[in-house]
Amino acid sequence: MPITVSESQVNMFNTGLLKFLTQPVLGAALLTAVNAAVPSASLAQGQLVSQTTPQTFPTLQQGASDTQQILPTQQASPAIPIDTNYTLGGGDRIRVNVFEVPEYTGEYQVPPGGAINLPLIGSVEVQGLTTEQAADEIARRYARFLKRPLISVNLLASRPINILVAGEVTRPGSYTLSLQGGGGNNPAVQYPTVLAALTTAQGVTLAADVTQVQLRRKIGRSSEQVVNLNLKELIETGRIDQDITLRDGDTIVVPTATTFNVAEARNLFAANFAANPNTPRTVAIIGEVNRPGSYLVGPGGGGQAEGGGGGNAGGIPTVMRALQLAGGITSQADVRNLKLRRPTRTGSEQSIDIDLWQLLQTGDVNQDIIVQDGDTIIIPTTTEVNTAEATQLAATTLSAATIQVGVVGEVKNPGQVQIKPNSSLNQALLAAGGFNDARARTTTVDLVRLNPNGSVTKREVKVNFSEGINEETNPILRNNDVVVVNRSGLARTGDTVGTVSGPLGVIFNILRFFGF
Repeated sequence: MPITVSESQVNMFNTGLLKFLTQPVLGAALLTAVNAAVPSASLAQGQLVSQTTPQTFPTLQQGASDTQQILPTQQASPAIPIDTNYTLGGGDRIRVNVFEVPEYTGEYQVPPGGAINLPLIGSVEVQGLTTEQAADEIARRYARFLKRPLISVNLLASRPINILVAGEVTRPGSYTLSLQGGGGNNPAVQYPTVLAALTTAQGVTLAADVTQVQLRRKIGRSSEQVVNLNLKELIETGRIDQDITLRDGDTIVVPTATTFNVAEARNLFAANFAANPNTPRTVAIIGEVNRPGSYLVGPGGGGQAEGGGGGNAGGIPTVMRALQLAGGITSQADVRNLKLRRPTRTGSEQSIDIDLWQLLQTGDVNQDIIVQDGDTIIIPTTTEVNTAEATQLAATTLSAATIQVGVVGEVKNPGQVQIKPNSSLNQALLAAGGFNDARARTTTVDLVRLNPNGSVTKREVKVNFSEGINEETNPILRNNDVVVVNRSGLARTGDTVGTVSGPLGVIFNILRFFGF
């Protein structure tokens, strides 16, 4: 009749055999025989792990500069993986088996202090020990009362995994992650990974250096292991050498990048461990735009001015989308020297140069940088307006579809007119129907402009319809400019005469009728 042996009995026998081998006389003799026949023995989980000789790993530099130059990507060697052994702690539920002494066998919930209370031997601290190490410690304590005690410790249910995520993530802080699937020694259990932790922290920011993500893990009761994870390699090849399942007490640190690569930022934006691409981000836009201010830039048609207003910023939330929300650039914008300021988690600031003229000329979409929450876009004022470039810019999505200019006074259709951006004074006059020939002073007009600093300027411009765009006679207009067409001298005199009352007024009107 075949003999049926349960898995728990096999585990108890294996553990008991290991304790037996550690006895001074029989163990030494038997191990000598085994070593002679087999060069190496696997005692636990397919590999012999030294508990006394710590492995060497790179450690965090205390006080290291946050702005130091990034070295070439360093990957942790596959030959030295991170320690994946499970260590016991408060909240674990375990079973302590004492072979052939069933009254001492029992299940225990490890308290926060990490010590369980066992029959006969009392309190035993298992905090920070693997199940094998805990079995060794319990056997050592029982050896005072039992002859060759055979002990096994089984994990029945794991405690929740508490981790810390710091650095360039959307919401740094402490998180509790649960195991997926079964519990304890159930082979279906799945431990959370570094990527799951980053997603829980709402993703990494665009200021992150994902080639140097650090995973810090406590080993035992006193030592710590630190490894670097290259998540860029994961994005590009789908491979990562390290086992990145998490354990309770792990710390993940995402450093700030000291250099900025637009192409890599776009790849990172599309990764599932990056910040949610559908979340609107607040961006400040200052300088040469029609409506400077703070805007919520969102993809898929989302976007509006904070505190009111709105707009359409469909697609990826980029600098171009943000400028469209701000009403487009003005005729004075220097599109070659835009600057994006990006705050980091270290309290420093990344400064990114943008050349939108290169984007327009060569189609270099890398210049259209993806924005993130807290960015500030600065559009400087050009020192010299190139009329040909200004005309070309007016036809792009960088500029508003139209601007509004007031043309008042002696024109045929006075009032607000809609004209294309970077249109000239002559175009505005023609949009208002042209001069009222009988009454307008056609040699000069007044240009009234509200400046960004709140001041108002007024200057006289000599009109010459035969000249192209130039600052003297045919300047480029800005949004909300007002062009005043004054009356001619004869019209002013006539209007004055028309206001004279009584008999003298009648005489003047008769003279005007006959052309005097």
